[in-house]
Amino acid sequence: MIYPTILCGGSGTRLWPLSRKSYPKQFAPLLGDQTLFQASALRLRGDEFASPVVLTNSDFRFIVTEQLSEIGIDPGAILIEPEGRNTAPAVLAAALHLMATDPDAVLLVAPSDHAIPDAAAFRAAVERGLAAVAAGQIVTFGITPSRPETGYGYLELSAQPDTSGAPIALTRFVEKPDLARAEAMLAAGNFLWNAGIFLFRAADMVAAFEAYAPEVLAPVRAAVENAHTDLGFLRLDPTAWAKAPDISLDYAVMERATNLAAVPFSEEWSDLGGWDAVWAAQAQDEAGVATSSGATAIDCEESLLRSESDGVELVGIGLKNVIAVAMNDAVLVADMSRAQDVKKAVDALKVRKAPQAVQFPKDHRPWGWFETLALADRFQVKRIVVHPGAALSLQSHHHRSEHWIVVQGTAKVTIDDKVQLVTENQSVYIPLGAVHRMENPGKVPMVLIEVQTGSYLGEDDIIRYDDVYARGQGAKG
Repeated sequence: MIYPTILCGGSGTRLWPLSRKSYPKQFAPLLGDQTLFQASALRLRGDEFASPVVLTNSDFRFIVTEQLSEIGIDPGAILIEPEGRNTAPAVLAAALHLMATDPDAVLLVAPSDHAIPDAAAFRAAVERGLAAVAAGQIVTFGITPSRPETGYGYLELSAQPDTSGAPIALTRFVEKPDLARAEAMLAAGNFLWNAGIFLFRAADMVAAFEAYAPEVLAPVRAAVENAHTDLGFLRLDPTAWAKAPDISLDYAVMERATNLAAVPFSEEWSDLGGWDAVWAAQAQDEAGVATSSGATAIDCEESLLRSESDGVELVGIGLKNVIAVAMNDAVLVADMSRAQDVKKAVDALKVRKAPQAVQFPKDHRPWGWFETLALADRFQVKRIVVHPGAALSLQSHHHRSEHWIVVQGTAKVTIDDKVQLVTENQSVYIPLGAVHRMENPGKVPMVLIEVQTGSYLGEDDIIRYDDVYARGQGAKG
């Protein structure tokens, strides 16, 4: 049995404004109706796979369960990282956790934000790697290069791949090259793009950390041994986890280990590491233009036009080699050749303390989501959507009162000692300081408009008295 292990904590700033720290690209439907995370989970489903193990952070834990539920997948363990420490501690934590119940566990570790359209071909590649794993090798997957790419790391193989796609001994890892070096590696034929996907026995990976990175092993082992369950999640111990070095799996282990093999993969693959990669992965017209719904191209060439917000129409006229991405709170316009510089824009917005740098317009919560429709000095208007059967925390506010107008469905509203049902076109007032809660007792999403008035309207003005999601105090808990 193979345990799919999905790494799901990255921020994906190179796909800003769609991907932001509060809601990164793996949770967005970039290439179809499914999100990248959902597509990753579905790719690793079958008789040979156990339920997926997911590593994520506290803010994303309910998004993970919601998106897996939408595609009919019941997850295995969901490990909550107290803070981001890169891929080495995350992969080791999964290996240690699975070894505790299955000493022979085989892990397939994969990012949650890659695009691999031919899932069957990928599963076949995994199957080809199992013999090497059984022999005690740690297997990585490399993509047959189609061009002299300077944005990827490479794997140097001991021999050129043949048509069988069998594993080949891995000689070394190569950092992102300059163009001349990339052209030479492409011509040599024994180099693959490093996909960052790994297949191994948990025991072999733990042994590799013992040999090459014991400074990582000790704190991560303590974090796993002292982990505690929280509503079905497994929270790694934060004190021990904070002592783990911030280091990638490649640097900690893979570049030092000698029992390595690579499985070549020649089908379509992309890490979607920039808007130029998204453009290349999308369907294009005869002029090389890729558009989304809500986007119109007139006399454009080799360009990407995407509207990511309902009601926002994006029109491009006479554009060439341009990326244009529009949302209701931010717009990106860039030359296609500067796609990797989008991160610089995010850094510049952070310096200006612009909320758009990190905060997604829709704030996703375990009960649903909300977005701000209007914000001024002493009032704010929100649209709030609550999932069927979900409930917000029992709470109060120090600085604001609220009006709720139900526009779809029915709300069960608690205000101090009074409980009432509020249906479409009805409203209710929550005075400042009142202890209140909103629930959706129905079977369809409940939508309401909230008007807040007061001297301070921040999300941290919440005192929680009871919460079915055990979030504690603070804006999200």
